[in-house]
Amino acid sequence: MKEIKETQHLLPKMEPKPLEVETHEAHFSSNNGKNLQEKTWEESKKMWEIAAPAILTAVAQFSIGFVTVAFVGHLGEVELAAVSIVQNVLEGFVYGVMLGMGSALETLCGQAVGAGQYEMLGIYMQRSCIITLVTTLFLTPLYIFASPILKLLHQSKNISELRRELFAYALNFPLQKFLQAQSKIWVMTIISLVVLAFHVLLNWILVTKLGKGLLGAAIAENISWWLVVLAQIVYVVSGFFPESWTGFSLSAFKSLAGFVKLSLASAIMLCLELWYFTVVILMVGLLKNPEVAVDAVSICMNLEIWTLMIALGFNAAISVRVSNELGANHPKTAKFSVVVAVRQSRLGYFLAATIFLNSIQPVLHGVAVGAGWQFSVALINIGCYYVFGLPLGALLGYKFNLGVQGIWSGMLAGCLLQTIVLMMSVFRANWTKEALLAEGACEYICYLSFTQK
Repeated sequence: MKEIKETQHLLPKMEPKPLEVETHEAHFSSNNGKNLQEKTWEESKKMWEIAAPAILTAVAQFSIGFVTVAFVGHLGEVELAAVSIVQNVLEGFVYGVMLGMGSALETLCGQAVGAGQYEMLGIYMQRSCIITLVTTLFLTPLYIFASPILKLLHQSKNISELRRELFAYALNFPLQKFLQAQSKIWVMTIISLVVLAFHVLLNWILVTKLGKGLLGAAIAENISWWLVVLAQIVYVVSGFFPESWTGFSLSAFKSLAGFVKLSLASAIMLCLELWYFTVVILMVGLLKNPEVAVDAVSICMNLEIWTLMIALGFNAAISVRVSNELGANHPKTAKFSVVVAVRQSRLGYFLAATIFLNSIQPVLHGVAVGAGWQFSVALINIGCYYVFGLPLGALLGYKFNLGVQGIWSGMLAGCLLQTIVLMMSVFRANWTKEALLAEGACEYICYLSFTQK
């Protein structure tokens, strides 16, 4: 009976508030220049409060793998190549799937926060953990049979058998999205930075001091990732979130079908993005005398990933802002957040066309996640990347003998087309309609929970 009353209490909060929205938007759309400047400054502050720690977190967690490569690089060229292959192919694939599956939580948690439905955040996070853990069971064979597969690529047996941060990934991303939706990112940043420092020390002890080589590097990375996850779990369940974390609930096992659908759409959207660059490396490897070309492209992409960390911070920020405002039924504010984020993302990215495009794309992806457009963006990615970009790169690289330059140009053309299509979709969107859809989705979820209880 208590649970029914609690569920009934949620429904009035979901009812539209046209008067509140009208007043809010009327104030927002003032033509006064000073007011617009103040609103821009306020929105920029909100954006950077999320983006800054998100950038540091992304850099710190990416650097865990980078530190591993740095220490293994002192062991020899074969060992370095082995680790690079595992990280770029196997771990890159798994990381993309887990991040994509977890990003569905950004949509639901962000909109729930905007609607004031903090009670649902813990349940959403538990559902996401269930889905990502089940997904790891399907991905586990990749690790089990990694040794014979990677042996064909002259991969080290130790590394292929000892990469076990798969389950850490599965829990890491739902926890991050739970914290991110509530703008509680600084603790996550501190955890990541502290673990990164410990990871350096651990690699020095195991790889350099004790001479454990690849085995030591693998153990160090596994320990570090699990420390990140366990520290975040302790933070979540220690009473810092009395409204959004009320303990484990059987409700997490209900209404999983819709959650799985959104998670799969999120995973496909992101993986199509990540695999695009992986295929580019494989295409370059088919050129004559590919060693130098592959090394050059790999270096370029590693440098690009570092710059991408800044854009990923804006990805987190804009997805939170858009989902929060849509959940609160403030469509014009959500649209204004998009404009401010795109303007912010362009600052300092004039070094190269690739960096420029990738500073905008994560912002647009964040908008898509916040609004729940993952399936549509996945279709756009297929068309722009795999139907247009890669064939064009192959044509320029192989047919016209432009080599790396041709393949890279095709990749850039696909990125440019995708960016243009996404920007057109974002700026032509009916944000009032999106806010109503978000509100309707929250009502439907509460209705299902009520009927099932």
